[in-house]
Amino acid sequence: MISKPTKRFNTVGVCKPADHYMIPPLPRLPDVNNLIDDKFYFVLHAPRQSGKTTCLEALTEKINSEGQHYAVNCSLDSLRNIEDDLKAMDMVTNEINAGLGESRVPEIRELAFSFDGSPYRTQPNLKVRYLLRSLCRSLDRELIVFFDEADCLHENPLVMFLVQIRAGYLKRSDSPETMFPRSLALVGMRDIRDYLYRIRPEERSTGLGSPFNVREESLTLADFTFEEIGALYWQHTEETGQIFEPGAVERVWFWTEGQPWLVNALADDVIYKRFKKDYSRAITGADIDQSARNLILRNPPHFDSLLERLKEPRVRRVIEPVITGAGILPGNVPTDDAEYTIDLGLLKGNPDDNVSFRASNPIYGEVIVRALTRKLQKDVPPQLANRWMDGTRLDMDGLLRAFQLYWRTNANINEKSIGKSVEEETQDNERIDRLLSIPDLADKYKVKQEIVEIISKNRRGFSTEDIPHNVLNAFLQRVLNGGADFIQRECALGRTRADICVSYKGIYYPLELKIKGAEALNDSLKQLSGYMDKCGATVGWLIVFDLYFKKLWRDKQFWDTQSLNGHTIHVVGC
Repeated sequence: MISKPTKRFNTVGVCKPADHYMIPPLPRLPDVNNLIDDKFYFVLHAPRQSGKTTCLEALTEKINSEGQHYAVNCSLDSLRNIEDDLKAMDMVTNEINAGLGESRVPEIRELAFSFDGSPYRTQPNLKVRYLLRSLCRSLDRELIVFFDEADCLHENPLVMFLVQIRAGYLKRSDSPETMFPRSLALVGMRDIRDYLYRIRPEERSTGLGSPFNVREESLTLADFTFEEIGALYWQHTEETGQIFEPGAVERVWFWTEGQPWLVNALADDVIYKRFKKDYSRAITGADIDQSARNLILRNPPHFDSLLERLKEPRVRRVIEPVITGAGILPGNVPTDDAEYTIDLGLLKGNPDDNVSFRASNPIYGEVIVRALTRKLQKDVPPQLANRWMDGTRLDMDGLLRAFQLYWRTNANINEKSIGKSVEEETQDNERIDRLLSIPDLADKYKVKQEIVEIISKNRRGFSTEDIPHNVLNAFLQRVLNGGADFIQRECALGRTRADICVSYKGIYYPLELKIKGAEALNDSLKQLSGYMDKCGATVGWLIVFDLYFKKLWRDKQFWDTQSLNGHTIHVVGC
């Protein structure tokens, strides 16, 4: 008999202990105990809705229960967009007092709002410093303070806040006049580097590195491991009897790579929204795939906060090359911008090499592509939707021939760009051929970078919206218009290519996109052949965009069919 569940998966954030299934939060905070033991001030950063607040609450409770130190947790979320220094510092002190008042420890709770007559009330540049000092002086144990949502502080208040933390840190001692928290953490979405980036817009020096200028200055909250996902789902199985088949957990790992909100959201979709709590039904890998597609199409509010970041120029500078797989290599991306985008949870390093970045997980990658191409999709005629699907198969040949015509008719890159003379173009072609013909390249990455730099000289004035990869993505999205089972994209900065696989009626249609000259044709054919092996396809398409703008369209656009390793590959020139 299947029991009635008392818990469920939480899609607002990470699971709450009272009424939701939960993975123990403290193991997700590596080395935090060592930092506190060594009296460090540090930053804990992780993407939105990854469980920071839950972990802070558990850590605060653990410290207080051990009886060696006191810990207090206060949120600065209410200071979002507060630009006035005086008002902001007043609100910070109020939030500290609110954190005291919400503590489960009577010795901490009774100190809430008990320092109103102190001198810190009159000077905004002393408020936080004096309050923390007075608080430490009033307690019989050392204090540890966690400032949750610290990155909500606006630039000028952030400077004033950090300067006070720095001053208290530098002068702290056991003397009552200079007591200050034993350890302090700024908790939010950003690493310490981005705090410094934000408060130095004009290279003004604040000396703010001192409290956090240690090797262990920044921690990040780990995503769930594959084993933790299985353990989380097993809690549901134990309570209800409903089974997650091994393939289901594998597909959850594939789609989410352990991002906590997504892990919970997929389970919530299949169990409660689709199966309507029918716990007799085993959950398969195909069920999880469908839930991933539902989540992407539903576009829940969780995605809004991620997509809002795409409006920031420093994020777009990194994201767009990742999506296209061409044009800019990691060495050309500012380090601060890349690390900032990683901290937001949009990107992560590529495990296959040490130079490239990729979307944090396939769901985020798909959501980002759809967002970046939304405007372009509107330019594709609606009458093209679903034209090449007959209910049993997808005519990918016909679809891509239509794209060749669409690209030639609508791509205004010739007018936007400054072309080269025939002689200059010939010299560049010869230079690229020489680079590609070098046997046993010692550093293929540097060679690719040099080739892309040659090509990029032809791209002055080229609108990032009209990057050919984006146009093809928009065309596919608009033309298939939900008729295809799914469009799966693999994107990674630094590969000079991007992979797409369209699924329709159980048949896979793999495509690879590349910029002509950025990688040898034979290498691209081998890459696509390997990709076809992965998805079990016998036919694939290699779309080659030629960005030499003075070349005639009849020379750019062609259709060639080749065979490799038992695979048929159509090379489509654009």
